[in-house]
Amino acid sequence: MRKPPVGIAAPKPQNRKKVLIRLWGYLFQHKWMIVAALLLTFTSNLLALLGPMLSGKAIDYIGIDAGQANFPMVFYYCALMLLFYIISSALSYVLSVLMVKLSQKVVYQMRKDLFDKLVELPVRFFDSHQTGDIISRISYDIDTVNASLSNDLLQIATSAITVVGSLVMMLLISPPLVLVFAVTIPISIFFTKYMTGRVRPLFRKRSAKLGELNGFVEEIISGQKTTKAYHQEETMIGRFDEKNEEAVQAYYEADYYGSMVGPSVNFINNLSLALISVFGALLYLAGSLTPGNLSSFVLYSRKFSGPINEMANIISELQSACAAAERVLRLIDEEPEPADAPGAISLPETAGDVRMEHIRFGYDPEKIIIHNLNLHAKPGSLVAIVGPTGAGKTTIINLLMRFYDPQSGRILMDGHDSREITRKSLRAAYTMVLQDTWLFHGTIYENIAFSRPEATREEVMEAAKAARIHRYITQLPDGYDTIINEDGMNISQGQKQMLTIARAMLSDAKMLILDEATSNVDTRTEQQIQAAMRSLMKDKTCFVIAHRLSTIQNADEILVVQKGDIMEQGTHEELMQRGGIYAGLYRSQFQ
Repeated sequence: MRKPPVGIAAPKPQNRKKVLIRLWGYLFQHKWMIVAALLLTFTSNLLALLGPMLSGKAIDYIGIDAGQANFPMVFYYCALMLLFYIISSALSYVLSVLMVKLSQKVVYQMRKDLFDKLVELPVRFFDSHQTGDIISRISYDIDTVNASLSNDLLQIATSAITVVGSLVMMLLISPPLVLVFAVTIPISIFFTKYMTGRVRPLFRKRSAKLGELNGFVEEIISGQKTTKAYHQEETMIGRFDEKNEEAVQAYYEADYYGSMVGPSVNFINNLSLALISVFGALLYLAGSLTPGNLSSFVLYSRKFSGPINEMANIISELQSACAAAERVLRLIDEEPEPADAPGAISLPETAGDVRMEHIRFGYDPEKIIIHNLNLHAKPGSLVAIVGPTGAGKTTIINLLMRFYDPQSGRILMDGHDSREITRKSLRAAYTMVLQDTWLFHGTIYENIAFSRPEATREEVMEAAKAARIHRYITQLPDGYDTIINEDGMNISQGQKQMLTIARAMLSDAKMLILDEATSNVDTRTEQQIQAAMRSLMKDKTCFVIAHRLSTIQNADEILVVQKGDIMEQGTHEELMQRGGIYAGLYRSQFQ
């Protein structure tokens, strides 16, 4: 199928705040799980925050001299501290399990929304985007978001409670000593903010480069036979090395600058601990602090600065998750196929009368392919479309199926403008067999019945017989229950083509489109299929694109397309007598 030129501009990155709001929308669908997670987080961290206070009390009961120690109270506070830590750990475990389940639900919904959008997108989107990049978004990018939701989100909530709780406890112990953080915390915040702005685009670039690499690998794997046939293995290895180097370099730059944040913030936090130790010792000598209070303050300072350090360490992961979420949400936000016009009608019955009037079309509006196309296919007729490569043959099929709409002109089906017909009923009126066969992982029976799932086994077998593939199927060990592996690689190309033809024959659509459908079978089989198809598709309108002109001699009408215009039109005999373009093409195939 002809594709429009690929050259779309890179989309502008979304605002990070908007991305986070969109992610929150997914989370809020499970608000009761979030409420439970918040309660568990608060309770677990509150119990953990009581530990340093109990430790300080135990130290104070020991006293300076061993003879003054009150060991029952020391053991009491130690046992209480141990109990609180055990309960806190148990709640943290339950919280982790809950967050994993929550992230799974969110990712499931996000992946479902993404796949649903892929189904709704117009053909032009897939014509202009690499398959590998799309797969990368639905797999790698969503998995990255999943890891961030299950780990980083929990870490952020825990850190916030720990920082606030530790600050309150330190203020209760010694407000003057808290002033140390008035110097170190602003330094940490400004440094972290600066590095965040620098790292964010690097992670966006990393996700994009991985998508490009996946797209390239998908193309190479699908074209392995061609690569080997032309001995271009070294060329492909060289190109892969370039793509791989770009991806690795993008990964290195993102991880390199991302990894600088943690150690730098950790150094600042260690500096604050040193200052606390110095000024705390002075306050102790001045009698303003007890040993237990100083010990508790040091522990709270570690709890206070530790989450800040951890936040810095997970910034790279958050940036990666935001970049991945941005790519996923951008795809979800792609414009779907335009909705049917208001008041669009559904055609339950189709006679098969098709007209194209003054059609003007180009995949790029500035590069028109079809200039002034007029065509009339009468009900039950066989219309053959021939012409050189790039003449616009497949483009005509795209317009008939409304994969694209013309810039001007109109297409009529049974007298109705195609824009006034629902796309579902319009496309249901056609069945297609393309040059590029498509089979899915499943039985031969399921693949043939794909066009009409309610068909009986006998009807499927009749369609296979008409397509001259029934005998081959019965010779297989499992017959119609034989499993076709992914992309049908365990059967020949010609057999795949005949299976897709059988699938088309099974359909009860009133119109048939064959786009080089018999290009992979031999001439004798092609003639048999054409004859069988003519009898099976009786009273149905057929559009056939063919390069083998010998197979369309019995067509009711032959259209010779060149540079987007119909240059000649008539039966085989009429066009041969005219001695024009068609006659030249026909003779060239037999010289």
